[in-house]
Amino acid sequence: MSSPTASRPTAARELLDLLASMRFAITLLSVICIASVIGTVLRQSEPMGNYINQFGPFWAEVFGRVGLYTVYSAPWFLAILTFLVVSTSLCIARNTPKIVADLKSYKESVREQSLQAHHHKAIAELPSNPPMALAEIGAALTQLGWKARVQQREHGTMIAARRGAANKLGYLAAHSSIVLILVGGVLDGNAMVKVAMWLQGKQLYTGSGLVSDIKPEHRLSVANPSFRGNVSVPEKQRQGIAVLSLPNGVVLQDLPFDIELKQFRVDYYPTGMPKSFASDIVIHDGRTVREATVKVNEPVIHQGLAIYQSSFEDGGSKLQLKALPLAGGAALPLEGRVGTQMKFGDQTLELDGLRVINVENLANDGNASGADVRKVDLGERLSQHLGSGAKTSTDKALHNIGPSFSYKLRDAAGQAREYNNYMLPVELDGQKLFLAGMRETPAESFRYLRMPADENGELAGWLRLRQALAQPALRDAAARAYAVSATPPGQPQMAEQLQLTAQRALSLFSGAAAKPGDDAKDGKDGVRGGLPALSRFIEADVPEADRQRVSEVLLRILNGSLFELHQLARERAGLQRVATDAATQAFMTQAVLSLSDSLYYPAPMLLQLENFDQVQASVFQVARAPGQKLVYLGALLLIVGVFAMLYIKERRLWVWIAPSADPGGSQVRMAMSSTRESPDNAVLFAQLKAAILKERS
Repeated sequence: MSSPTASRPTAARELLDLLASMRFAITLLSVICIASVIGTVLRQSEPMGNYINQFGPFWAEVFGRVGLYTVYSAPWFLAILTFLVVSTSLCIARNTPKIVADLKSYKESVREQSLQAHHHKAIAELPSNPPMALAEIGAALTQLGWKARVQQREHGTMIAARRGAANKLGYLAAHSSIVLILVGGVLDGNAMVKVAMWLQGKQLYTGSGLVSDIKPEHRLSVANPSFRGNVSVPEKQRQGIAVLSLPNGVVLQDLPFDIELKQFRVDYYPTGMPKSFASDIVIHDGRTVREATVKVNEPVIHQGLAIYQSSFEDGGSKLQLKALPLAGGAALPLEGRVGTQMKFGDQTLELDGLRVINVENLANDGNASGADVRKVDLGERLSQHLGSGAKTSTDKALHNIGPSFSYKLRDAAGQAREYNNYMLPVELDGQKLFLAGMRETPAESFRYLRMPADENGELAGWLRLRQALAQPALRDAAARAYAVSATPPGQPQMAEQLQLTAQRALSLFSGAAAKPGDDAKDGKDGVRGGLPALSRFIEADVPEADRQRVSEVLLRILNGSLFELHQLARERAGLQRVATDAATQAFMTQAVLSLSDSLYYPAPMLLQLENFDQVQASVFQVARAPGQKLVYLGALLLIVGVFAMLYIKERRLWVWIAPSADPGGSQVRMAMSSTRESPDNAVLFAQLKAAILKERS
């Protein structure tokens, strides 16, 4: 038999090994937690183009190789999970027999001499004989909530009692919860979808088109045990296929039922912000028909599948459009549905979406536009021709600015620009403006052409002026009219010079004087007209010392000439001349800026939304999550286990009863141990001494 001294190095090594394994497990758990945070913050399973737009090509590829776009199914993440599950399961399997044996054992075979080695110990003489003392002590322990077992020996009686056995059960509960949560998380992740694809021989679909046209090799069977996908259902239609998005493509999931959308309902706050969403649906499951309402955070459960209200989109609204030529010509009526495409000149028009409610952070302080072309310094090069649609000079507030629609114009080479136009004029800085947005790529923000509304709240006044600017005869007539109105009565010789200067200013502004190569698309030298053309003219032909003065004079002549052009255009349309009041001045101030911007608008026509017949579509998230119950059970066990280990202490008590030297009396020796030492142990032991040994602290 080995001595206690010889066993100490072995026990120390075991303790060090245990601490080392705990540190390793905690490190792995920390990695899992960090990865889970990344998976929560970074949207998972998005198309690769979205990540390239967000992080750039280099970092998007680096993050993709690490697997951050599918964290929960990344090989390294699954390897760590597998190691933790296996190691924790082995730990449970190894310690469970010991814990069960310990729960059954009261350790009543402890020698009476060893009681003196405990921190909490006491000895006393009782007047009762041993049998009576045994009965009294047993009753006292039962009243205090202790469970005890008695062992009769040759020289006395040993009582072994304990309390707080649930502390050991807490260990099993906490470790079991880790296994359940990890397994449940894997069951509900993309790893199960990839396993199902491998078992069923399915492939990712990387193309585009209608869901109904995708071939069976890209569709998972109804028996797939775990998935989470989106189902888009337009009103009055039904759908029974979910789309499971992965970074490199999609795979379709057949559902055991069809979802029909009867009506999609949205409630709004007074500001126009959405308040709540709800979808009235009909579930067609064979011959069974079930009506239900899906709300945000209130899913419908059918056949073990949860149907969540995820979002909403356009379901194919019918749009009535008007194509407005900028350089002149009659407006062309167009009709189409969202999601379709049609020929548009030598390009293809793709109708992308309709938004009936647009809540923007805009202001309305009643002031006129803060932009005044008379204050523009043409000596400063203008590098950005289209401005932000929501750019104002005042504080902002939430407003619903009405419907808008988006579309793309795609050329023969497949390159497309995206447009977003608002149906109604938007009030910015006290002036009503029509907004026509454009961007080259989805990574950019929309830049807006801001066109002033006329006295009737329509775009016709600005468009009439824009078309007149493109006609040389009207420009010359406007220059003559300006020269007549601006020539001083006593200096008639100035009329010819003013007319020539006005013609030159209008020619430069309209782009008629542009030379081949002036419209280069390099950002700096791409000058086709507008205010940048006047700026280039002054920089090239006017000495630097005179540029400020010449800029002011040239702008004054341009403003006056454009005003006369506006009057001529109205006369040709059979309208009365406008008065030179504040409203006209505000209109012309914004018109000059927007006319300059319109020369850089990359399409010859503006598309204006005349009317629409809205069709809503709900986007449902349909999930079969068998691991969800495991995760909930694991969370419950984790709470119970941590509570048991932290707040329940296992305590053991031994009481040795032997005959005393005095006839008819008993000698009682007692000791107590605990899994953790704390001040309340001393309080409890004092209570036990008072109850058993009749001592007062």
